[in-house]
Amino acid sequence: MEGVLVTGTARASLTGECVRCLEQITDEMDVTFQELFVYEDHALPEEEDDEVSTLQADLVDLEPLLRDAVVLALPFQPLCEDDCPGLCPDCGARLADDPDHAHEAAIDPRWAALADLNTQTEQN
Repeated sequence: MEGVLVTGTARASLTGECVRCLEQITDEMDVTFQELFVYEDHALPEEEDDEVSTLQADLVDLEPLLRDAVVLALPFQPLCEDDCPGLCPDCGARLADDPDHAHEAAIDPRWAALADLNTQTEQN
């Protein structure tokens, strides 16, 4: 017997923002974890192995284990929906609310003087 093997499942509530449209996301996730907590007399010296969890006076500290399990299970880029269209790059409108959202074609500033000349010609 080198120590105590801890195996379990934890449920965590998540709150965040969609990376595409910045809408609030709330969700729950289940994570599983397993860790061997070795007795202090079986532990290696600290300089040899700092990745081993040890029992502290026959007590188990689950906080680092749970934190690591939850953080590793989090999505790298959370989305409100798998096909979230995001925000309009011109005005910032949420495209999921208005799927037919459109803008007039932007005028290239290099040709703006010619466009002004064209409108003046049409007015005369």
